[in-house]
Formats: sequence, structure tokens, C-alpha cells
Amino acid sequence: MFGLGWLEVGVIAIVALLIFGPKKIPELGNALGKTLRGFKEELNHTDDEATSEKEQE
Repeated sequence: MFGLGWLEVGVIAIVALLIFGPKKIPELGNALGKTLRGFKEELNHTDDEATSEKEQE
């Protein structure tokens, strides 16, 4: 995962837990998931528009 070992991932998780707290982590994950989902949908939408423009030519 991005060239990180398990030790580095664990340290990042502990630091995130200390900074944000256990109640805020699920909210942040939910917001990140929605953002990534919207970004992915927008990329697919752009690909669909490019394909339909090529078909019209």
C-alpha cells in the first residue's frame, strides 16, 4: 500500500486516532468515501461525454 509497511500504517493510524479522537474517525471516513465516490462518478461521466462526442463526429 503506497510503499508503506505495516509498522508505518500502524503509526499513522495511532497518530490519526490521537489527533481526531475515536468519535471523529468514522465521520472522516464517511466524508472521504463520499468524496472519492463523487470523484469517480465525475470521471466516468466525463468519459461518457467524450465517447458520445466521438460517436457524433
